[in-house]
Amino acid sequence: MAQILIRNLDEAVVERLKQRARRRHRSLQGEVTEILERAVRTDASRFLEQAAALRRQLAGRHFTDSGELIAEDRAR
Repeated sequence: MAQILIRNLDEAVVERLKQRARRRHRSLQGEVTEILERAVRTDASRFLEQAAALRRQLAGRHFTDSGELIAEDRAR
């Protein structure tokens, strides 16, 4: 398997990664490997297709402006 060296990583980032790894009962290396593998598996075209399908599904519906609803609620 290939290896990657990441230089100049902020200590705070490393600490957050370690905490995340502990929560998931993984080593730091295992957590970083999972994050990277998941990142490259993410298919942007699939996401865009799902977003387009949702827009088609919601087309023609009327949605109220949430700002108006908040203003109405505050006026009570």
